[in-house]
Amino acid sequence: MSRRQVLGAGALAAAVLGASVTGAGQASATTRTAARRSAAVTERRARAVVVGTGFGGGVTALRLARAGVSTLVLERGRRWRTGPNATTFCRFATMDNRSAWLTDHPVVGGGTQTWTPYTGVLEAVEGNGMTAMCGAAVGGGSIMYHGMTLQPTHADFARSMPVAADLYSELNLWAYPTVARMLGVSTIPYDILASSPYKSSRLFQDVAPEAGLTPFKVPLPVDWSYVRGELAGRYEPTYTTSDIAFGVNNGGKQSIDVTYLAQAEATGLVEVAPLHVVRDLALDSAGRWVLTVDRIDTGGAVQEQIRVTADAVFLNAGSPGTTRLLVKSRAKDLVPDLPDAIGTQWGNNGDRIWAWINPSGDAGTQQGGPACVGGADPDSPIPLNIVHAGSPAQSPGVTALTVVGFGVVDGAGTWTYDAGRDDAVLTWPDDADAELQALITARMRALTAAGGGMMLDTNAGAPSTWHSLGGVPMGDAVDLTGRVLGHKGLYVLDGARIPGSTGACNPSMTIAALAEHSMATIVRQDVGRVF
Repeated sequence: MSRRQVLGAGALAAAVLGASVTGAGQASATTRTAARRSAAVTERRARAVVVGTGFGGGVTALRLARAGVSTLVLERGRRWRTGPNATTFCRFATMDNRSAWLTDHPVVGGGTQTWTPYTGVLEAVEGNGMTAMCGAAVGGGSIMYHGMTLQPTHADFARSMPVAADLYSELNLWAYPTVARMLGVSTIPYDILASSPYKSSRLFQDVAPEAGLTPFKVPLPVDWSYVRGELAGRYEPTYTTSDIAFGVNNGGKQSIDVTYLAQAEATGLVEVAPLHVVRDLALDSAGRWVLTVDRIDTGGAVQEQIRVTADAVFLNAGSPGTTRLLVKSRAKDLVPDLPDAIGTQWGNNGDRIWAWINPSGDAGTQQGGPACVGGADPDSPIPLNIVHAGSPAQSPGVTALTVVGFGVVDGAGTWTYDAGRDDAVLTWPDDADAELQALITARMRALTAAGGGMMLDTNAGAPSTWHSLGGVPMGDAVDLTGRVLGHKGLYVLDGARIPGSTGACNPSMTIAALAEHSMATIVRQDVGRVF
């Protein structure tokens, strides 16, 4: 097997989860400014505005609506409607501009093709020492994530977020179960796991105990009848080939847009506005929140500039989006006296994506998904988990399995304002997660010692994460309910308030559960008083 074959297989295995990042690229500030100057300005008034439609935003919108609050939800991405045999999302093998947010090239996979920029589903936010992969769609990151809906243990939650440790008992009692019910979470059924496309998952399960890992099935928000439809030949393969990096064409994925947001919109009190990009957040002389918003077309051209004045603003634009907005507001003095901690305690959730090349066992000719099996290391001095995710493509003559590690890390990253770009820039120290990565590396080597083949660290040359956390940390920038300290009516309910990691688990479940818990308090204490 040649070095080129190995590297090619590693890139294919990793690109499905964003490890092989090829550059972010952004519309130039000059072009954007010129477009905004020529666009008409519209004034809007809103009682409550939610920025972002991911796990925090979807929960927030629904709970505001159920409390009778008329709410405007601003989302920069577009809607992506799916259904059996739909062609909504591009395929990995035929990647096109639907995969990338307003760039002329791929942001994953290392491809060399170019295209006309489009409001595609993924943005790669390049920083110093780390690239953060971000969703851009109605539904946020729930559109293109694998669906891992993991709940941390009390001990691991407390280790990640000691300031919020006392919340866990209530989260465990009702908030986590509420999220699981809303998303229809379940593990892969036996008959599907036993089918031919899931040989790689069974191989991982078999080898994991020999590598010191305790196997588990990953809870997923999937209607398994769609997977059975693929196995029966009724639908084009999507789940069963893990071709889900940009979204699931066949439907059946119970993402935020078809669960929380759909129920919120059904109340008649929630307006979801796609292709609305929030540029700035300010506080006016009357103490009201003012958002400067560009309504764009799918090519990124500004069609209308909107100034929205609101009594309350709920920031749920994802950790990079929310943090960048608040760092800008503080640097430009648009919101006086924002906490000094804004822009701090950011982390990558300990993410590391590996490619397992040519294991000895039979991994099959295609690898089913989503990521449905994993292994825990109960004796690790730092909490960590390892999960296998199928790869949608293989290099000729080489078998490659995607294997992902994540765990508890400190929030060592910072965001600082760059006036030339009118944006905040991330800096992640090279050794910030070195101790955790040494432990993950040991588990990866144990897998190959038990199951043959070799492991390739796809993040070694270009660190990246799908699980950005922190930047507006609880305790120092917001209280435990997400209220920005010193500023009534301004809330952060997404991953930006979680410093660094979520207890060795994919963050989605914890972000949503914390949002459920916070919104129960906000509805009880702030609705009708603060806004």
